[in-house]
Amino acid sequence: MNRLYYGDCLTVMESIPRNSIDLIYLDPPFNSNRNYNAIYKDETGRPLPVQIEAFCDTWELTEERERAIRHMPMLMRESGIDDATAEFWRLWMNALRKTQPRLLAYLSYMVERLLKMYPLMKPTASLYFHCDPTASHYIKPLLDAVFGHDSYRNEITWQRIGSTQKGSQHASRTWGNNTDILLYYAKNPAAAKLDPRRAPSDMSDEEIEAKFKYIDENGERYYDDSSHIWRTPGMGERPNLCYEWRGFTNPHPAGWRLSKERLEEEYEKGNIVILDNGRLQRRKYLRDYKGASYGNLWTDIPMALGKERMGYATQKPLALLERIIRASSKEGDTVLDPFCGCATTLEAAHRLGRNWIGIDIAIHAIKRVAQVRLIERCGLEEGVHFTVEGVPRSVEGAQDLWERDKYQFQKWAVEQVDGFVSQKRTSDGGIDGRIYFELSEMKALQSMLVEVKGGKNVNITDLRALRGVLDAGDAMMAGLIIMRPLGERQERNFRKFMAEAGDLVVNGFPYPRMQMLSVPDILDGKRFSLPNIAGRHELQPRLVPV
Repeated sequence: MNRLYYGDCLTVMESIPRNSIDLIYLDPPFNSNRNYNAIYKDETGRPLPVQIEAFCDTWELTEERERAIRHMPMLMRESGIDDATAEFWRLWMNALRKTQPRLLAYLSYMVERLLKMYPLMKPTASLYFHCDPTASHYIKPLLDAVFGHDSYRNEITWQRIGSTQKGSQHASRTWGNNTDILLYYAKNPAAAKLDPRRAPSDMSDEEIEAKFKYIDENGERYYDDSSHIWRTPGMGERPNLCYEWRGFTNPHPAGWRLSKERLEEEYEKGNIVILDNGRLQRRKYLRDYKGASYGNLWTDIPMALGKERMGYATQKPLALLERIIRASSKEGDTVLDPFCGCATTLEAAHRLGRNWIGIDIAIHAIKRVAQVRLIERCGLEEGVHFTVEGVPRSVEGAQDLWERDKYQFQKWAVEQVDGFVSQKRTSDGGIDGRIYFELSEMKALQSMLVEVKGGKNVNITDLRALRGVLDAGDAMMAGLIIMRPLGERQERNFRKFMAEAGDLVVNGFPYPRMQMLSVPDILDGKRFSLPNIAGRHELQPRLVPV
């Protein structure tokens, strides 16, 4: 069954069997949260607040990322990458740390995940890494390290027809950027599935009529390929192809293009015709046409437009994914998109009869994909045609997520209450996110701090620490999310302490400055009490309970 996973693909891919994937397409944006923000804007219909844009859209060399970078050479060696390549990466990462720290954070993030993708691929599998020119020349050495240089097959350039052109970029002294790069790798180049030809079904009537200009006596279209009956001078002599056939011979010793047996076979099929004027004609019929290769410059695919759009600034068109999937997989194969976003890959795979696995780290994306893409557009039914994995639907499910990936649990909890997660991974040690709200008398957007405690040992000290951050910081309110409801006595003490923080009064209505929710509360649909939440999702699709 097809699967849609909520979570970080780094951990999710550990549950996918090795040698089970036929094709991987990934489009991880260099600015990691643009699509996340776009979904927020699309769902609410509100302009995206500047504060949230700046808060979510940055790659940073955090302590956690620094640890991952230091561990990278060892991780590469453990994955079978040779010492020389691992040492090259160590030196390169040290250089980038000083010159391009944001790029280093991104590349190290991707190396970790690509090393997980490689074992999942069958020997016949391929991978397409979609990137823009900002980082493509850095990503290729990364892919060479993981897959091996010999696994590199092509760099494909896609011209984004219909994208907004910015001329010559006078202010920045650059040419207008209207292309993307797809880096194509095959796990085993000799065994890879690839048929890059453009089938007649992809051609318009005008294109077919232009290529197959003639119609025979049976009404079938063909083009004249008579120039390829004979070998021509300069092609070298082929004595084995010098023969007489039905009274015809090539006066030049280069001979025929085909063997005598093959020539007779083509004649019987009607592909070689003796015309009334005594000449030979070779016909190439539309019925036999397998298509010509697209090449590696794609200029015929427009941007996603109209009803296809789902609010993603970087959304890719269905036609692009259909071309990739049709060329590098067969019906019944499994396609993986580890950063599935608005799930163009999943819809394209479904249309072409492939199985699919999609992974995304944003709960808003998962819910939107399940409802709009899969259910409404594709007519699929959750639990019948696909499953959604990793989204807690019970306290036990939330507990399981906490034990598997504490940061992802915190992220889920914050997003469930309409918040935005902190960029820094705290793993139960600090402020995990904010919920933004508006006050009519104040121009600036205000916020509630959100801290998530998934462990069992939650005590009044945690609440005092949260109160200290609230009093010392720039937020007006603070919310605490806990895994399970407290005991009666502890609940009473917590409520008393929170009440001491007072209320935020808006239009005569009091909102407690400190509030608390448990996971059962959240699963029951309860939310923090705030005025005019920026990002309240009124119509979130409900996933089928399991």
